[in-house]
Amino acid sequence: MKVPLLDLKSQYKTIKDDVLKVVEEIFESQYFILGPRVEALEKEIAGYCRTRHATGVSSGTDALLISLMAADIGHNDKVITTPYTFFATAGAIARTGAIPIFVDIDQDTYNISPECIDRAMADMSEEERASVKAIMPVHLYGQCADMQNILKIARKYNLIVIEDAAQAIGAEHNGMRAGAMGDFGCFSFFPSKNLGAFGDGGIVTTNSEALHDKLRILRVHGGRPKYYHKMIGGNFRLDALQAAIVSLKLLHLDKWTKARQENAGRYRKLFADADIGDMVGLPIEKENRHIYNQFVISIKEKRDELRLFLNDAKIGTEIYYPVPLHLQECFSCLDYKKGDFPAAEYAASHTLAIPIYPELSDDQQDYVVEKIKEFVRL
Repeated sequence: MKVPLLDLKSQYKTIKDDVLKVVEEIFESQYFILGPRVEALEKEIAGYCRTRHATGVSSGTDALLISLMAADIGHNDKVITTPYTFFATAGAIARTGAIPIFVDIDQDTYNISPECIDRAMADMSEEERASVKAIMPVHLYGQCADMQNILKIARKYNLIVIEDAAQAIGAEHNGMRAGAMGDFGCFSFFPSKNLGAFGDGGIVTTNSEALHDKLRILRVHGGRPKYYHKMIGGNFRLDALQAAIVSLKLLHLDKWTKARQENAGRYRKLFADADIGDMVGLPIEKENRHIYNQFVISIKEKRDELRLFLNDAKIGTEIYYPVPLHLQECFSCLDYKKGDFPAAEYAASHTLAIPIYPELSDDQQDYVVEKIKEFVRL
């Protein structure tokens, strides 16, 4: 049996006719950049995320970058974030000239630890604290970070909060949606996301009229009106084709999310029946709406050997993420070292994502757990 990590072809079959129709409409209109399709998606995403505004941009990475720019974060400013995330989180910070300040993660959820943020701020001198301008929490794998406590810290130190919600559209914390709690919410429409485009795309949510207006100026090179520039922005425009595809898929998102949640529940039962909990840890749900962008298990030992074993059995897996950001070569100038963030380092060497996509069959799930049990009992 073959079980891919993600099967976008199966999803496409269910929406193919609608996709081809909307694509043909765009081709006939010859309106490809921004425009009514993008404006419609912005309203739909703002409604879905329960925010006042949304601004379509060129990618999830650019969503982070433009938010930092809109917050006037730049040279030698500091932004607190997690070392356990996709590179774009810290990469966007560095691209503005700012400095990422890493703190460790919660060992159960893999999200940034509010206690570690608070400790890091308390340990700084007054001068160092003054250079910290923002916190960038990541809602990893589809579960929100502990935003209630993160926002308390942000208010205490007067910090901007930029939610990296690339993996978490529709996730909730205390009844609030990802992207609605901080000053900015940054989403990715990369094709592998729960809500994916047919190419790159992203969006930024905010409840601030002033920040929304600034984002809209920055995404067109900082010009308003056209060819008149009071600020330096970039080419962060979302194209109409991607917006139309995402709008179409948004109609199905809650159904797909429910299927992912049901698959997660079925995995829990299968792993409990397999009785290998001494070697395999399952995701812990601390928030009230986990959307399972990934289903990540923790392997007590021989994680890499298990991955090779599953690959031989034609089961797709992925390691998110094998090298924490504080140990990446490009950040060596920050003088972090191995052992600085033990929870992140443990996760990097012991976790493995297994298939969780909505179209996953019962037989496929049975096979995945059966093979993991077989490996563990070798």
